Amino acid sequence: MNLQLVRLLHLASPALPVGAFSYSQGLEWAVESGALTTEASARQWIRDALHFALARCEAPALIGLMRAWRAGDLATVRRLNASFIATRETAELRAETLQMGYSLARLLRDLPDTPDAVKHALGTLDETAFPTPWAAAAAHWQIAEAEAATSYLWAWLENQVMAAVKLVPLGQTAGQRMLVALAEDLPALAVEAARRADSEDWENFTPGMTLACCLHETQYTRLFRS
Repeated sequence: MNLQLVRLLHLASPALPVGAFSYSQGLEWAVESGALTTEASARQWIRDALHFALARCEAPALIGLMRAWRAGDLATVRRLNASFIATRETAELRAETLQMGYSLARLLRDLPDTPDAVKHALGTLDETAFPTPWAAAAAHWQIAEAEAATSYLWAWLENQVMAAVKLVPLGQTAGQRMLVALAEDLPALAVEAARRADSEDWENFTPGMTLACCLHETQYTRLFRS
């Protein structure tokens, strides 16, 4: 059995205790505003976020951090961690990555398989972005960059689609159609993420998503934390 595949499935699992299921990243407000009312409109919203936010900033940050962890370059880990936190444009998005990052870092520190050097390095970070411990685990388990980025994107995509199923609302079959359609984009987006792994090439210009996240902060009724 390919143990690396098992580890990768573990990292991408919705059962990973980091609370990812509780965030919609502005999608909840987009539904509340009436912008998303159909399977097609929800699919387009998620595809845009996938292409213009995740593949150009979050996944590149993940790969850059994996490279730094593999090299044992903790100064670069700290720099990229801080740079990624700085890309979070709203209070909710910032709180999201810090809460999930804290939860995953604590989990890794509690796992006997995690090297002491990684546990120590994670413990020295004042604030931990979610991609930072995720990248540490992927690097330690010797997962290839393309596979790691694809899996990370898939985990995000699955959470977004499940949020849309609840919020629009959509049927389970519609959600599966969306996953099948959008998953086809992931291999190419993982390649793009590798090209942007240098923090100078990160790009996070998503004004629609940013405004949705801002407006969600004062939304009267909410199921999700972002």
